[in-house]
Amino acid sequence: MRSSLALIATAGLVAVALSGCASAAPAPDATPGDSSATVEVTGTFGEEPKVSFPTPLAPEETQCTEIIEGTGPLLTEGQMALVGLGVYNGATGDEIQVTGFGDDDAVPLNVNASATMPGIAKGLTCAREGSRVVVVVPEKDAFGPNGNPSVGVEPGDSIVFVVDVREAFPSRADGTPRLTRDGFPAVVLAPDGRPGITVPQSDPPKSLQQETLLEGSGEVVEDGDTVVVNYTGVLWDEGTVFDSSWEKGTPATFVVGEGGQVIPGFSSAIVGQKVGSQIGVIIPPSEGYGEQGSSGGVPANATLFFVIDILGVV
Repeated sequence: MRSSLALIATAGLVAVALSGCASAAPAPDATPGDSSATVEVTGTFGEEPKVSFPTPLAPEETQCTEIIEGTGPLLTEGQMALVGLGVYNGATGDEIQVTGFGDDDAVPLNVNASATMPGIAKGLTCAREGSRVVVVVPEKDAFGPNGNPSVGVEPGDSIVFVVDVREAFPSRADGTPRLTRDGFPAVVLAPDGRPGITVPQSDPPKSLQQETLLEGSGEVVEDGDTVVVNYTGVLWDEGTVFDSSWEKGTPATFVVGEGGQVIPGFSSAIVGQKVGSQIGVIIPPSEGYGEQGSSGGVPANATLFFVIDILGVV
């Protein structure tokens, strides 16, 4: 009898969907306050704003006010967004940096306190795609008690952010489940989309093999694209995880294809696939880390298995 983990995964997705209907959306980690309300911002979404506020601003907690309303769900921990970003010293009113507006390339920001400043990670949870938000961050959620004199932030200074969320990427693939061949590694999904992987106790194939676990409907990834992905990689022989963006708490961005930033087998698995897809790929040593292995925990001549969620193209 054909045994496909995709069928198990489908049941899990249904359960998640049903439980999601019964639970409320997560509350933002930052809410409006007197400080964020005093920041005046004018201009069109996506274009460089004009910003003014009385100084000094000294909130006790990070505050966030949405001044242009976005659409869709609030951003949550573990997502990545492309933004226009204005940064100002909340104590002096001085501009620190303005980027990602107008014709400038949008800036990738992670909704993850360990990957970016804790205050901006908190503030982004009150935003949606299309939102313009003001975030005012106290010292404790900014640079800490030492400040950052190199950018003109002294101890005790707050930081003001004006953020246009130009694009928000999901944290997991949302495609349609597909059957997989017998003998292919088994993949089951946790409620948050994190994959659990069981590798067969058999010799690995000699050539690259891949399956579409979830088939997306977004744009097709092309050679040379910068992609946003969540992934987990395991060693075939040991069945142990050696690298995972899920464990790091935030998606990763890579250039794929010729001249890309990842091993050839990883690129091969993604190029030509649609955004929203989840791909399982068995990568032989010749398309992985080869005879030299990797200092990241991959031994010489190791066969690898990756589960890759294709979340977007930058």
